[in-house]
Amino acid sequence: MRLGIFAKTFPGTDPAVVLARVADAGYACTQFNMACCGLPAMPDTIEPGTIEAIAAAAESAGVAIAALSGTYNMIHPDPAVRALGLRRLGPLLACAAALGAPLVTLCTGTRDPEDQWRHHPDNGTPEAWRDLLAEMGKALELAERHGVDLGVEPELANVVASAGHAARLLAELRSPRLRIVLDPANLFETGELADRRRIIDEAVDLLGPHVAMAHAKDRDAEGGFAAAGSGVVEFDRFLRRLREAGFDGPLVAHGLTAEEAPAVAAFLHEQLRRAEGP
Repeated sequence: MRLGIFAKTFPGTDPAVVLARVADAGYACTQFNMACCGLPAMPDTIEPGTIEAIAAAAESAGVAIAALSGTYNMIHPDPAVRALGLRRLGPLLACAAALGAPLVTLCTGTRDPEDQWRHHPDNGTPEAWRDLLAEMGKALELAERHGVDLGVEPELANVVASAGHAARLLAELRSPRLRIVLDPANLFETGELADRRRIIDEAVDLLGPHVAMAHAKDRDAEGGFAAAGSGVVEFDRFLRRLREAGFDGPLVAHGLTAEEAPAVAAFLHEQLRRAEGP
């Protein structure tokens, strides 16, 4: 597994500066965000010069672009908002293809009209699932056209709120372009050790062969997010289970500050070593 980090962890709008900091902090790859070029995360257009600048920065820093962030609210209650997100996904997929990035990450969305990461009680309705299937089908057509995979992540606040929901989505859409991003800290808020282990083990059992990327952030004892290594997630166990499921992709840290990045890299390198076993 390769260790990576969200590029947006580091402030700046020059990809050369941002990716140099990624490398200096101890990471071999990154999930890149167009904000690191001074653009919106999902811009209307991406100029060839911008793509060339990202590619040159990655080569100079020795950092691979493991994925681009392409999150928009795929079940927003306003269809016009969904349509705008889908329209902006096209240029991002074209950028990923040009950079050789194999994955664009998505947000399966929420009925909350203001915050795509906030739970809404209507997320569990048949209508929300129907809208997700329709939107994801359109996104997969674009992804196939560009030869790039789409990564969806089970998150408690979104319509795909569990590993079971993600497995259902995979089964219903049956697209080889649909992959999973798995973050253990997004599968629970609080709970006893045995419950946390059961939830994470079930997620790996259900989704392991479909995981294209793992994320690494943590949960504190009160259920808040924290930098990896400062909470309750057993990363060595999680990574060992992923390795046993055949995963050998990027492990990407996020939910941390730039100042925390070197220590988190050291911690995760140690967890990866432990996961490899004797």
